[in-house]
Amino acid sequence: MTTPPFMSLTWTDHVTGRRGFLVVDRLVRGVSSGGLRMRPGCTLDEVAGLARGMTMKEALHYDPEGRYVPLGGAKGGIDCDPRDPEAYDVLVRYLRATRPYIENFWTTGEDLGLSQDLIDRAAAEAGLVSTIQAVYPLLDDEETARRRLTDAFAVRVDGIGLDELVGGCGVAESVLTALDRVGAPYAGTRVAVQGLGTMGGATARFLARAGLTIVAVADIKGTIANPAGLDVESLLAARDAHGTIDRSALGPDDREGPADAWLAGEADVLVPAAVSYAIDTTNHHRVTARLIVEAANMPVLPAAEELLTARGVTVLPDVVVNSGTNAWWWWTLFGDIGPTSDEAFAHTRRSMRALVDLMLTRAETDGTTPRAAAHAIAADRLPTIADRFGLHR
Repeated sequence: MTTPPFMSLTWTDHVTGRRGFLVVDRLVRGVSSGGLRMRPGCTLDEVAGLARGMTMKEALHYDPEGRYVPLGGAKGGIDCDPRDPEAYDVLVRYLRATRPYIENFWTTGEDLGLSQDLIDRAAAEAGLVSTIQAVYPLLDDEETARRRLTDAFAVRVDGIGLDELVGGCGVAESVLTALDRVGAPYAGTRVAVQGLGTMGGATARFLARAGLTIVAVADIKGTIANPAGLDVESLLAARDAHGTIDRSALGPDDREGPADAWLAGEADVLVPAAVSYAIDTTNHHRVTARLIVEAANMPVLPAAEELLTARGVTVLPDVVVNSGTNAWWWWTLFGDIGPTSDEAFAHTRRSMRALVDLMLTRAETDGTTPRAAAHAIAADRLPTIADRFGLHR
């Protein structure tokens, strides 16, 4: 997994001077998969790490009996605040510049700072047919497959798009699987979530509906906490497009605190679902939870994870935990599931539970961390995928 990527490039916007990045870690059957993020401070190294993670996510969801064809891993990133008035035009110019790659071997979609609707609108303006058109030649029936995915994206559940829910469903199932393995009851288990955007919001909803207590959520304005439990549905309804909560929706017993207060509150489970590098060597000691579930990409720095592991904190890695959204796209497009919420949630729960259980069993057997176990499983599967489908590097 340490071999150089297939391709790495840096783009500079000729209008604003802002930079964007694209890293294709690996191609399988000539195609790669990985989202496009936009955040201030985004770097090439960050995007390269995420691209490597996507290679593993694809491998971890490989099912030799499934229709879903594993792809290689890739990632795009733009160093820009998505709230900046110029952000949309920067996005359009980035997509226009990377159009040849998207048309031929990079399939992409929403990630941190960018919604799928926004990417689709910008992609059309940039002259793209679709941000996943590179995979179309691999489909048995392109027209049917594209209609199935379009139908799936049109599904809404309690006012929220299915595409915004499946990832959080996978994160929640990761939490529940870990609790089940140690016999911990859902009732009374306290959860703090950093970020109430697409991934964090859906995770909070699924965990609350499973009977867990969401005691804290954090957004860009700060942390909202209530030891007795927050009204998750009210907070979700009060979000703006960037996941920021309107404080007028807070309950009478809800309390506001600093943005980093979610980290050190009295919670059993932490779900960092917002930004990378949220837990590092300067703040890991504040964590009192025994389980950290990485809904965001790379939220726990390696050195911090070592220190957390040494004192008995389990970290479920992003490469497994937040892989549900990517897998759902391909399960739907290739026809492993139909375009309904029932099929999407059932398949996501079944697949994520099996994968998390396999990872934790491997970690126990090998005497390693869940992350090391996930990497080992991916490393075992990559040669099989390459032998079956061919590999372009």
